Amino acid sequence: MNVTSVATLERDAELMLRVREGDESSFAILLEKHRNSVVHFLYRMVQNRAIAEELAQEVFMRVYRSRGSYEPTAKFTTWLFRITTHLALNHVRDKRHEKLHDSIDEKVEDAAPRQLATREINVEERMLKDARLLEIRQAIEQLPEKQRSAVLMHKYQEMEYSQIAGVLECSESAVKSLLFRAYETLRMRLKHFNSGAGRDGGKVH
Repeated sequence: MNVTSVATLERDAELMLRVREGDESSFAILLEKHRNSVVHFLYRMVQNRAIAEELAQEVFMRVYRSRGSYEPTAKFTTWLFRITTHLALNHVRDKRHEKLHDSIDEKVEDAAPRQLATREINVEERMLKDARLLEIRQAIEQLPEKQRSAVLMHKYQEMEYSQIAGVLECSESAVKSLLFRAYETLRMRLKHFNSGAGRDGGKVH
């Protein structure tokens, strides 16, 4: 993964430099390539699909507006997720009193493709899966904002400590501390799950 990622990131920086020079097609390539991962990250941060889509539009608007001053001093995705995380944290802080959630129906629908199996899952099993899925997502949502964003970048964007540190503008040791506290909190909150789920308490399916 690392070798491929480095090559990909270098290509992204090259594309962004072309955008800086006025190449609109390069921006379209970057948008198509990274939009889904940005929306996915934002959705897990704000727990609302429509807001995630709106914030993603703002992310790429900021990327485009910043094209004139762009310098490839860090990996492109580090720079991109720094903008994304900043917007997500601001939204969460501004809307903390509202506690926006997707409906259970949407969570079930979102999870449905991964529940397909060669055998039919009975209603009781499906309800148990849905309840567990919802509880895990809620446990992650209840983490402090920086811990939550660190977990999502580490577990689901598969970023290295150094890249997360670049996004959050802190040291690698601070990132490790954030993740340690986050995973410990999740293990405690989800300790009633079986031992297998407990070891994987930080995972959102």
